[in-house]
Amino acid sequence: MKKRVAIVGAGVSGLASIRSCLEEGLEPTCFERSDDIGGLWKFSEHTEEGRASIYRSVFTNSSKEMMCFPDFPYPDDFPNFMHNSKLQEYITSFAKEKNLVKYIQFETFVTSINKYPDFSITGKWEVTTEKNGKKETAVFDAVMICSGHHVYPHLPKDSFPGLNRFKGKCFHSRDYKEPEIWRGKRILVIGLGNSGCDIAAELSHIAQQVIISSRSGSWVMSRVWNDGYPWDMMVITRFQTFLKNNLPTTISDWWYMRQMNARFKHENYGLMPLNGTLRKEPVFNDELPARILCGTVSIKPNVKEFTETSAIFEDGTVFEAIDCVIFATGYGYAYPFLDDSIIKSRNNEVTLYKGIFPPQLEKPTMAVIGLVQSLGAAIPTTDLQARWATQVIKGTCILPSVKDMMDDIDEKMGRKLKLFGSSETIQTDYIVYMDELASFIGAKPNILQLFLKDPRLAIEVFFGPCSPYQFRLVGPGKWSGARNAILTQWDRSLKPMKTRVIGVQKPCLYFRLLRLLGVPILLIALFFVLI
Repeated sequence: MKKRVAIVGAGVSGLASIRSCLEEGLEPTCFERSDDIGGLWKFSEHTEEGRASIYRSVFTNSSKEMMCFPDFPYPDDFPNFMHNSKLQEYITSFAKEKNLVKYIQFETFVTSINKYPDFSITGKWEVTTEKNGKKETAVFDAVMICSGHHVYPHLPKDSFPGLNRFKGKCFHSRDYKEPEIWRGKRILVIGLGNSGCDIAAELSHIAQQVIISSRSGSWVMSRVWNDGYPWDMMVITRFQTFLKNNLPTTISDWWYMRQMNARFKHENYGLMPLNGTLRKEPVFNDELPARILCGTVSIKPNVKEFTETSAIFEDGTVFEAIDCVIFATGYGYAYPFLDDSIIKSRNNEVTLYKGIFPPQLEKPTMAVIGLVQSLGAAIPTTDLQARWATQVIKGTCILPSVKDMMDDIDEKMGRKLKLFGSSETIQTDYIVYMDELASFIGAKPNILQLFLKDPRLAIEVFFGPCSPYQFRLVGPGKWSGARNAILTQWDRSLKPMKTRVIGVQKPCLYFRLLRLLGVPILLIALFFVLI
């Protein structure tokens, strides 16, 4: 008999999990509390309890060639960076093409997931759901949790003395939808992440004044990178990852900060991170520096105290007559339908092997999909996570011992502390992580072998963008169109911009290689001369 798998959530993680279950001969049942697929990317006019929420103007930070399902490229005429409605259109097309919707039970809320009495032997779970006020319980051989981590807002009101006296409006960015109601108002945004910067830049066109308060600063990157190409197609490459991870730390840090400051000097704009060498996720905003130059957005340090109508910052300055405070302070990780000790098995910290499997379970029949964050896109990451997880559930792949998994978690926490400044962050190094997962299922491309058998493809794979198609070149789930998709990815990225053709030139990988190698080689040579 086929193993029955319960999947919680029908966003991109849930759809990837349904598809992977079908590829592995498992029987998926997906529970979605809303009436449609898409999760985070399904815009709604109003916030809904237990669901992710976005504002109307959200665009993607990853380009279409870097954020697709690996065997399902976007249409040629889709823009490189898409409005949420365009991405939702793609997600819907994918679900229809792969015939996934029939496995989803909509408007069905998962209320609890508990171990079946004989869990230590069978690894089964009791899943209780509610629909139209009626509860049902069913037994499943495995569970894949795909409900995302942009659902439960982190609103640190206790960290701001006097906020309880503030008489203006105060809410989390999750509740922000569009700017018009704030015309002519004075607005304070707490937080310098993607949402905070997007909202502040948008409001600055109609508000009287917008101030962003930041505790630690952020790197702000543009979607438009060298020669006008999408940033991620130029930055997320195997070659750059190789250099970053193998150059001496001093050189790697210098190079990283040079890249971050290539567009403008962050210290001149009050944006410079307190520790600029940490690889924290940068903010993507093409407009913010211009809004600061125009004076419609100002950057301030952390708020020391609120009064009834104003905010006093740590530098002693005051923002008077505030109409609204928007907390763009991120989200917490919560699964209210699940015992906390399963995900947080030690000291109340999230302990998941490779960000997916709770290591202390007697049977590896639960997987968390989508609870990682990296400089790369979510869709290919969740696709690869789901492919590995379903093989583990099926029994094709075997997890290491509990000790080995916990040792790996500890090692990764130490590395995260060094790279990102926190051992508990869900951030990870995209290409390193993807290769690690791919190696478990035999889907990691062999670069040396490619250079011997297919040099043209090898050059594009190693020096070009690490696009999702690379992880469907070989192994289970191999896609026959992967090679062609890689060799034509630049054509698809340029197609939507050819509305007035003057003459289009694709990037020369050899020239880029020389330009990238030049500075590190000179610095390494100087390093050895000095020592």
